[in-house]
Amino acid sequence: MTESELLQKENYWLGRFKAMASPCEILIDSDDAPLAAQLHHVAKTEALRIEQKFSRYRQDNIIWQINQSAGKPVQVDDETAALLDYARQCFELSDGTFDVTSGVLRKAWHFDGSDRIPTQNLIDDLLEYVGWPKITWERPYITVPEGMEIDLGGIGKEYAVDRTALLLTQLSDVSVLVNYGGDLMATKARQNGQGWIVGIEDPKKINKKSSKTVSKTEFELVQGGIATSGDTRRYLLKDGIRYSHILDPHTGWPVRNAPHSVTVVAGTCTEAGILATLAMLHGKQAESFLKAQGVRFWCLR
Repeated sequence: MTESELLQKENYWLGRFKAMASPCEILIDSDDAPLAAQLHHVAKTEALRIEQKFSRYRQDNIIWQINQSAGKPVQVDDETAALLDYARQCFELSDGTFDVTSGVLRKAWHFDGSDRIPTQNLIDDLLEYVGWPKITWERPYITVPEGMEIDLGGIGKEYAVDRTALLLTQLSDVSVLVNYGGDLMATKARQNGQGWIVGIEDPKKINKKSSKTVSKTEFELVQGGIATSGDTRRYLLKDGIRYSHILDPHTGWPVRNAPHSVTVVAGTCTEAGILATLAMLHGKQAESFLKAQGVRFWCLR
């Protein structure tokens, strides 16, 4: 895939670009070339804007400012405040298992397929810097103790999908499918009355040396969001035990007995994303958790 391109398919336009370390696609149900070019440009601009603003890998954004504040209050804008409100809500709904402060645990865990397991002492040291309740969040000011940090990566890509879909619907009433690294949002039925055909990746047929994937199943998505959480590409393997990259912030260790992947369909991509992540955090109870939510899902073990 080139850095950015717009291709005409048989009955739709396909826009491609890269953002948030993911291949991104916009499928546009129209034969109008200028419209397709406009929607592609808007989508790419919005995805890159969100990446620049909320990526923890940059040193020129609000996340960097918060994480380098050393215990001093930082005033945030309304968009950042809304995401922090959502992060707090997710923490509360998950009984603390979804915690945007747990990103510091990456200093111990490197999920590269190797057998390198960190020491308990290192994990214990890092756990001192994990815990949403240690943060003071009184809109619009957030105070993060020195040594702690926040990481909105667990909700950022899904948020970008929903934001992009919203912007595109404000510009045109054509059906659009937004796909950012496998997190999707379909805006409405296509002109033929049908939806977009979406594939659920088979985690047992992943080619780690290629971007090609094999679908476990396919279905039609007319309107709504899809998100997937899993360990098919990020894990450790030692003594026959597979360690998922989904970490329990209470223990600092990977969740045991979680599915290889969970895919959820919901009203928005953001909603689907948090449900998929919470299902993974429920480990062997993932299916029971999702059944209780009344959503369409696939748990692949």
